[in-house]
Amino acid sequence: MTDTAPTAIPPTSQVTLADGRVEIAPGAPQPSGPYANADLLPVPVAGRTWTTYNFSALWVGMAHNTASWTLASGLIAVGMDWKQAVFTIALANLVVLVPMLLTGHAGPKYGIPFPVFARASFGVRGANLPAVVRALVACGWFGIQTWIGGEAIYFLAGKLIGSGWSNASPVGGHAWTMWLSFAIFWVIQVAIIHRGMETIRRFENWAAPFVLVGAFVMLWWMSSKAGGVGPLFDQPSRLGWGGDFWKLFWPSLMGMIGFWSTLSLNIPDFTRYGRSQRAQTWGQALGLPTTMTLFAFLSVLVTSGSQAVYGKPVWDPVQLAAKTDNVVGLLYALVTVLVATLSVNIAANLVSPAFDFSNVAPRKVSFRTGALITAVLAVLIFPWKLYSDPQGYIFTWLGLVGGLLGTVAGILVADYWVVRRTRLHLADLYRTGGRYWYTGGWNWRAVAAFLVGGILAIGGADFHPLIDGRPVPALEPLADYGWAVGLGTSLALYLALTLLTGRREPEPA
Repeated sequence: MTDTAPTAIPPTSQVTLADGRVEIAPGAPQPSGPYANADLLPVPVAGRTWTTYNFSALWVGMAHNTASWTLASGLIAVGMDWKQAVFTIALANLVVLVPMLLTGHAGPKYGIPFPVFARASFGVRGANLPAVVRALVACGWFGIQTWIGGEAIYFLAGKLIGSGWSNASPVGGHAWTMWLSFAIFWVIQVAIIHRGMETIRRFENWAAPFVLVGAFVMLWWMSSKAGGVGPLFDQPSRLGWGGDFWKLFWPSLMGMIGFWSTLSLNIPDFTRYGRSQRAQTWGQALGLPTTMTLFAFLSVLVTSGSQAVYGKPVWDPVQLAAKTDNVVGLLYALVTVLVATLSVNIAANLVSPAFDFSNVAPRKVSFRTGALITAVLAVLIFPWKLYSDPQGYIFTWLGLVGGLLGTVAGILVADYWVVRRTRLHLADLYRTGGRYWYTGGWNWRAVAAFLVGGILAIGGADFHPLIDGRPVPALEPLADYGWAVGLGTSLALYLALTLLTGRREPEPA
């Protein structure tokens, strides 16, 4: 859709292979100019090598992490039993898999990352809006995960060094050694991302099984402490299956969806390396809902066991592991936490914003520079405050994130699948005056759909403990369904505005 027809669209400089994948025609010049750099250009077909196993391992590595653990254990902490928590998480991941596969389709087909993909709907310049929103969310997640990894280092060093480390003088509410541990983990992650995407792929391949074994070890330990697996299943729900449960269920479901709503946008950052659509589809379908449900099952059982053993649920696995007197077991548990946190944080929370910030100023910001910007901003959002309370973590942070990002997902799906029927022109995604330039580089229809969808999705939400009250009290009835409201509203409004005001431009063959 364009408001003004391009004055001169060059002949198509892309080729479509028999399997449907598209690349710049051999011998044709690569896109250049102010909206292109080496990290944002399409991956050539020869460079799209990730298999079903690579995508499955990516998801196992990302799903089996401490934040995923705290999702399920946090539901136990707010009153659900193990059946209710696992049901909520399993359903959420089946739901979010759908937009994940729909937006992921553009990756193997065109070899483009998320911010370039968003240019088709938001405009070459306008794509910076969803890209920056996604990047800032990733900064928050990177900070939370880095704090978790720092905790693991802090407790691990405390067991090895002694009370001089664990009981160091406090600074800002935490021991100065905790801040040092946070900084050490921050540096480790930046060093890994500096080596590039191939290093990340290799790391995910071996980290995934290691973390899964560690989760089973935690289950064995807690069941032995509780006197068998029976007490792990016997902890009752404080909610029952009546109105109290369903009142909590919907915001919890939206929070669980919100957890991976980030990846439902920027999954092309990974699928652009896919060998085929089959590889990304089966890899994600096998990797996401199954592993998240299994990990949720393990975490709720362990948390239920902690309730039986200690009298109250311990929802943070690092705090739980620190309760053991077995030094070898503690070391293994905390090393597992470190590997798991590295796995998800690098893949989910550094890769995407690195591309997103690069998209803002392609000539000045490379992939590695974007990653460094993310790492710095992640400290400035005070992640230790976001993570301190399961109520605020699940219902405020995840709910707000899900509502906003669901709005972007609705626009991307509507534009790519309904308006364009999955057909894009690669060269025009990088140039001024092409079919994705719209008006001054912005598609006002996408911006309007984003604003309206975003207001409806989060306007009535309770922002506590960030701020008191609701920005738009009249929208409170929609607050528990933020992700669904944002996605549905933006999808419908974008299509309506496009049909009413837009006109189709020539599409590539």
